[in-house]
Amino acid sequence: MSVDLTNSYNEIIGLIEQAKNRVNAYVNRELIDLYLGIGEYVSKKVVADGWGKQTVKALANFLSKNYPDVKGFSVQNIWRMKQFYEIYKDDEKLSTLSRELSWSNNCIIFSRAKTSEEREFYLKITQKERYSARELERQIDSSLFERVAISDAKKALGLIPAGENLTFIRDNYMLEFLSLPEGFKEKDLRKQIVSNLKQFILEFGKDFVFVGEEYRIQVGNEDFYIDLVFFHRELSCLVAFELKIDKFKPEYIGKMDFYLVALDRDVKKAKENPSIGVILCADKDDDVVEYALSRNISPTLVAEYKTKLIDKAILQRKLHEFYELAQNDAEK
Repeated sequence: MSVDLTNSYNEIIGLIEQAKNRVNAYVNRELIDLYLGIGEYVSKKVVADGWGKQTVKALANFLSKNYPDVKGFSVQNIWRMKQFYEIYKDDEKLSTLSRELSWSNNCIIFSRAKTSEEREFYLKITQKERYSARELERQIDSSLFERVAISDAKKALGLIPAGENLTFIRDNYMLEFLSLPEGFKEKDLRKQIVSNLKQFILEFGKDFVFVGEEYRIQVGNEDFYIDLVFFHRELSCLVAFELKIDKFKPEYIGKMDFYLVALDRDVKKAKENPSIGVILCADKDDDVVEYALSRNISPTLVAEYKTKLIDKAILQRKLHEFYELAQNDAEK
């Protein structure tokens, strides 16, 4: 088979896949609209005619009998439809966003998120990152909404550099999926990240593509090794990770600057954007980080990681404190 024919076939396959994706998206939106409609009907019947458990059970049996090929008409699911409608009936924005997600992901979000802001966040990020139900559950379990909000609050207070290329990186990450030994070393952290790349990329964002570990760069007659190097598809740039098992120190900035210069001069392709650095530490002082980065011109961010999940209530209190600080600064 000629190369031209192969390329033509691949282009046709691409057209078919695009059409399939559009059809699947249309079918999903229609299904969500159907569930909203059933939810509205049941909700109004509960109020007007006093529908209860037995009536809804009879409805579920009727629908299952008459539409055996259509899944989703269980008693539990019909009550979920009612809840779904009642949560989104007065919020057209969230209702529209919900039509872009699967029913299983919608159920997770409206049942676990407590505020409209939190629901909007998970609706948007689930669509952007294309989370499966399992991945979405993990992000909610790890308090992703609170952690992102804390990062945003810190940016508003000037504690995190607000450079355009750094907005996609938070200043805190959960690496609870790593199997690290007691008293682990930096090489243990690196090896476990590489062994759990899928979960690591899920935590940081699916636009990351792994390039290599202990990535060698040669400057003069010396070899240097960057812990981890990724490529970010949306930003079209290399991202260098330095892993630290201790608290952030200002001298870490100089080493990262050196790596970024080397990557930009010797590795970066002409069409790509300047490289970005992430110093991933076990702990950090925001004031020390702010001072260390205040005159630094390289696109570098200092982020903190935890190997055990933090209690959601603790994160919520911390977020509330940052909101109060931001409000006080705005009133001055």
